[in-house]
This record gives sequence, C-alpha cells and structure tokens, in this order.
Amino acid sequence: MYMTQGLRRAAKLKPNDIAMLGDGLSINWAEFQDRTAHLAGAFAKLGLKQGDRVAMLGLNSHRYVEFFYGSFWAGVAAVPLNIRWAVAEHIYALNDCGARALIVDDAFAGIAADITAGVPSIEVLIHATDGAPADNMHSHDDLIANHAAVPDALLSGDDLAGVFYTGGTTGFPKGVMLPHRGLWTSSIGFADAARLTPDDINLHAAPMFHIAGCAAAFNQVILGGTQTFIPGFEPKVFLKAVETYRPTNTLLVPTMIGMLLQEPALETADTSSLGQMFYGASPMTQAILKEAMEKLPGTKFVHLYGQTELSPLVTALGPEYHVLEGPNAEKIQSVGRPVVTVEVEIVDENDKEVPRGTVGEVRARGANTMLGYWNKPEQTAATLKDGWVHTGDGGYMDEDGFIYIVDRVKDMIITGGENVFSAEVENAVMQFPGLSECAVIGVPDEKWGEAVHAIVVPREGQTPDPDALIAHCRNLIAAFKCPRTVEVRAEALPKSGAGKIQKFELRAPHWEGHEKGVS
Repeated sequence: MYMTQGLRRAAKLKPNDIAMLGDGLSINWAEFQDRTAHLAGAFAKLGLKQGDRVAMLGLNSHRYVEFFYGSFWAGVAAVPLNIRWAVAEHIYALNDCGARALIVDDAFAGIAADITAGVPSIEVLIHATDGAPADNMHSHDDLIANHAAVPDALLSGDDLAGVFYTGGTTGFPKGVMLPHRGLWTSSIGFADAARLTPDDINLHAAPMFHIAGCAAAFNQVILGGTQTFIPGFEPKVFLKAVETYRPTNTLLVPTMIGMLLQEPALETADTSSLGQMFYGASPMTQAILKEAMEKLPGTKFVHLYGQTELSPLVTALGPEYHVLEGPNAEKIQSVGRPVVTVEVEIVDENDKEVPRGTVGEVRARGANTMLGYWNKPEQTAATLKDGWVHTGDGGYMDEDGFIYIVDRVKDMIITGGENVFSAEVENAVMQFPGLSECAVIGVPDEKWGEAVHAIVVPREGQTPDPDALIAHCRNLIAAFKCPRTVEVRAEALPKSGAGKIQKFELRAPHWEGHEKGVS
C-alpha cells in the first residue's frame, strides 16, 4: 500500500496517455512521473529529508497533484492548507507540524511573507506559477527542470503520507496524520463504490486541500484515469469546463450543488458527458437533491460519507438508490452502506453496539484509519479507541446495513427533554419554496432549555414568511421538532473552506452569557 504505486504503474502501461489536462495543459503519464521524480530531487537538494513536512497553499491545479506525488516520492509528508484560513491559522498549523517548506501559488504569494514571518521552521519557499517567481521564492517549474530525478522512497503502510488539518469548527484545527495505507485503502473503496474506470475524466471543482478533493485525485492516479481542473468553484466556470473538457465525473459539496442549481446557464449548458456527480462533506437536503436530479437527468448521483480521520471514506450510496419511486426509494435518505474496505458499527456511550434502528454514535475501522492527531495524544485517545475511529456523528443502521446520519452528536438539540436532530428539521425547512440554504440550531429557552431556531437565506427575489415556514414544517415533522423562531438573512451562512456551514458561529451570539454553550 504505497501511494506512488498507481503513478508508477500507469507510466509503465500507458506512458503516452493523458494524466492531467487543462487550459493549454496536457501532461502524459511518463511526463507526470518524470516531473514527480525531479520535484522530489529538488526537495532533496533543498535540504528536505524523509519525514519532513512540506505544505501547500493554493487553488486547484495540476501542480497540486504534483505537490502530493512529489512529496510521496521524496518521502516527506504533504500538508495541504485551507485556502479560507486567516494568516494566523496558517501560522498555527505550520508551527504545529513544524513544516520546513511552503509552496504557494499566485493567489497566495502576496501573503507568503506574512505567514513565514511567524513560522521559524520554514526554510524553503516555492512559487507555483506560470510566470516569474516572487522575490525570495524558488520557481516550482524551474526546480523540476533544473534538478535530477531521485529514486522513489517507496514509503508504504504506516509511513506518514500527510498531515491533513480539520476544519477547526471549535478552536484551532487538529492535524490528522494519515498513513500511506489509509489514503490508498480509502481510494480503493472510493473507486469500487463509484465504479470508476481508467477511462474516466475527473473534474476538480471542490477544493483540493480538502481530503475529499484529495481522494478524487488519488483514485484517478491509482486507476490511471485523467484529471482536469478549475481553480475554484464558480457555477459558470464549472459549466464551461464541463463543456470544454467533457469530464465523466466530478465531486461537489452540497452548497456548490445548490449554487449550480440557481445558475441560469445550467438550462442551456451541455452536461451530457457528466455521467456521475459525487457529493458529500456536509448534509444534502432532500429538496436540493431532488432538484439536482431533475435538472441533471443524465447524471447519476453518488453520496459519499466520511471524515478526515478515515482518509476519508466510510460509506457510499450508489445511483440505484437515488430514486424517488420504487423499493429503493426509502434508501435515498441514508448515506449508504460501508464501502468494501471499512467496518462500521453504531454504539452507545459505553461503546456497545446497539440494535438496528437505534440511534447511537457511528464508529468505523479498517486500514483507512488515521495514525492520530499531530502532537495531541489526549484527543487522539478520545477519538481512536481499540482501532475504531469514533466519528462524533449520531446515526442508526437499518436491517439492510444502510447508515442514516441524524446529526452531529454535538449539534443535537434537547428541547423539553426531547432530542431533536437538526438535519431532520433542515430537510423539512428546505422543502419550503424560495430558500437557498438554512441551518437549524438550538438557542437558550427558559422553559424548554433549548428552542429550535432556523436561520434561512432566501433565493434572489424571494421573501419567505416565517410564520408560513413554521406552519409548513408542522405538516412534515412533529410539533416539538418545528422551529419556534425563524431568522431570515440576506447574506450567505458562514462556511468552512470545504463548504460546511459553521454552526458554532451561528450559535455563539445566542449563547453568550449563558452557562451552557454548544460548540
């Protein structure tokens, strides 16, 4: 289980086939392997040693893939950085893992000096650019051109492949240490669940610093498929790339799918090549999923559920269950069954497996588990127990082995002694016409302890009536689950770099000054 295996295999079997494609870009497998070996050679000449950490801060591009595989080849650990972080957060993560090198692209070259000023361990600064490098930076492409290739370090198994920082929904983020076996195993599970083939072309639109975007890159290399890129997700840019590069697959987070559905150009765009769309990383409401299935009738949908600590894949729900009628229709509300490389259980607070249909915490194990959190032994011990990763997600398993996620354990609302799962309420809310997005949180209530509060963002030109929305919910879910209050916002809800709504920011002003706080 070594991450360079797929690259080495494809370079031998089909050296002239296209590995990476883009605007004025065409790199075949022989060239990809050559660039990887030369980049690793440059790392060595710059003084980087096996086990050192090399970070990248950049938008999606072929150089992001080269960063990963150059790191794997050199035996250094890759550290992708969240493009939405503030400078202080970058400084924290780089100091936390003791990174010795940082690669930035044109979008972030301007803040590189501010970052490195706070990170004494950074000795090498590389500019991934088509033009001349910024002052005091090495050119990524010049390093490849001017340094000899080195042999593959061939790290594998439990050897550290990368440190992947979590979104940091509470406090500073944790560095998840993922081994070669983890990334490789998860990629195989992804490829099997999505029925990928070497003929597939994947369009990277979700951010490649995120573990889901990484997984989409890694399985393409393992299979020998083609990758193409847009720097970041914008609906019009995405649709143009689909028409230009004719990808067969793409991965989007639900917020991106919601934005795409509101794009007028979708009505006339040629999306016929797009055979599959993978989605995950945050909950998808049934209303948005149904609309996506209607507006993209030629595209099959695959729901992928996981988390960084599991490299990341845990379960998948295939296209055969993305139906609105027939015997499989009820499964569309699930996140699917465990992929072939993972074992999953639902357990109680004593880590005892609960009966089917009973809500508990989802835990998973397999060769895809993390090594632990960087420099955080106590948090590692709390999450990784006896080989099982405790996800922090509340859910249940049905008699057929399908997993249903009801909420993050920390997002559960307890009102009047009743448990309310915010995801269930959000599904009901989003069936109300004219909404773009919503989040449901618990807010302080003297009588009930917590009250259900919905925060909604309307679509352009729409003005939802809070009372009508609450009445709408009463027709779909029990009265105690319905929002007691509704807040309408004009601006988008706060999100992490991976597109997850950050509920801790929404809760904070409501819980300020109260003894109980929900993080």
